[in-house]
Amino acid sequence: MTILLTGATGKVGRRVAARLDDLRVPFRPASRTSATPFDWTDETSWPAALDGVRSAFVVPYDAAPLTRPFVDAAIKSGVERIVLLSGRGVDVPDYLPPHLMEGNAHIDGEAALRPAAVEWTILRPGWFAQNFSEGFFLDAVLAGELRLPAGDGAASYVDADDIAAVAVAALTEDRHVGQTYELSGPRAVTMAEAAAEITTASGRNVRYTHIDHDDLVRELVSDGWPAAEADEYVSLIGPIRRGIDAHLSDGVERALGRPPRDFRAVVQAAAAAGAWS
Repeated sequence: MTILLTGATGKVGRRVAARLDDLRVPFRPASRTSATPFDWTDETSWPAALDGVRSAFVVPYDAAPLTRPFVDAAIKSGVERIVLLSGRGVDVPDYLPPHLMEGNAHIDGEAALRPAAVEWTILRPGWFAQNFSEGFFLDAVLAGELRLPAGDGAASYVDADDIAAVAVAALTEDRHVGQTYELSGPRAVTMAEAAAEITTASGRNVRYTHIDHDDLVRELVSDGWPAAEADEYVSLIGPIRRGIDAHLSDGVERALGRPPRDFRAVVQAAAAAGAWS
C-alpha cells in the first residue's frame, strides 16, 4: 500500500510524512523536486505520481480549482481513499468576502470529493498554532509586534501535529471514512494573549497592536505588496476580528480519542526548539 502525499514539504505534509515514516507505511512525496515529479499545474505529471497508489493525502492548490480533475484522475488510476485538507469556514457563507469565496479551492475540492466513487475523509482545521513560529506571523513575532486588524477577537488555534495525526489515522484506519473533522485547539486565544504566551515562553518581547484593515493594506502596498495580495492577506484576519474563528470543534477528540494540544504547549515546544532564537 503506497500513500501519495501532496504538500509533503508544508506544515502539515511534512508532519504526515514523519508519522508515516515512524509507522513504516510506504508513501510517495509529491512535488516538483521529488523522485517522481508532481506539478499541480502540469496534468501530464499526475499519472506517474498516482501509479500504484491506494490512498492519497491531498493539499489543494490554492491558485486554481484543480482538486476536482485530480480526484477524477486519482480514481481512474485506482486510488481507493482520499484524505482532503480543507479549511474552516468552507460552509460559512460570509466567512470571507464574496470575491475570495468564489472559486475557492477548498469549496470546490469538497464539492468534488463528497459524491466521488472513493473512500473519503475531509479535514477542516482552523488557524494553525504554528503560524506564529513557521511562517505567516513569524516575521512579525521576530520584529516584536503583531500589527493586525484582529481587534479583541480570538481564534482556537490548532496544533499542526494534531492535524497530521488525524490525517494519518484517516489514511490508515477504516473508521474515518465518510467523516468530516472540524479541527481546533481546546481554547480560543486573542492576538494579545498569543503575544503574551510567546513572550513568556521565548523571553522575547512581543506585543499586539490593532490596526484597521485599510491602513494595514496601505502599509503592505507601500512595502511592495501587490494591492490585491495585500487585501487578500488582510481579509483572512477578518473572521478572527468578527469572532467566527473562536468556536471550539471536537474533531481531534473524535478522531484520536484525546483532547487537542493547547496553544501554550505548542508555543513552549516552539521556543524550546529555537523557533524565535
